[in-house]
Amino acid sequence: MTSAESPKTPAALDPINKVIIEQLQQDGRISYAAIGKVVGLSEAAVRARVQRLLDAGVLQIIGVTNPMELGFARQAMVGIKVSGPIEPVAATLEALEAVDYVVVTAGSFDILVEVVCESDHHLLELVSSSIRTVPGVIATEIFMYLELRKQTYSWGVR
Repeated sequence: MTSAESPKTPAALDPINKVIIEQLQQDGRISYAAIGKVVGLSEAAVRARVQRLLDAGVLQIIGVTNPMELGFARQAMVGIKVSGPIEPVAATLEALEAVDYVVVTAGSFDILVEVVCESDHHLLELVSSSIRTVPGVIATEIFMYLELRKQTYSWGVR
């Protein structure tokens, strides 16, 4: 395995950065002043640390939405089997607007993608015209979401 193929090593985080991340996982809108009180730093020091975490790709602060409440009537996971190299297929799938999650897997499928669609027709069109036509895709299986029971982003830090 070359260094380009080796898994990413987690960023070394000091205890203060870990607490900052945990605070933001609990409430992404918490003020830097409030975090500062928890970790014993000034607002400016917390702001600088958060910016370094953002710049390093350790942290991303976003608003998580419920697609169903925004007019997207169908969410699904699509399992994809690939013949040949997986990376070019994954890269092509990443570029599709309706795809919000791409993971290379081991097991029955080579790639899993989560899609958010406006309708069943949109899902059918996406899978038939965009996903199944990607060179290297040999099979797909659609797992339509009936109910989202849990989605969390607060797994803490190690």
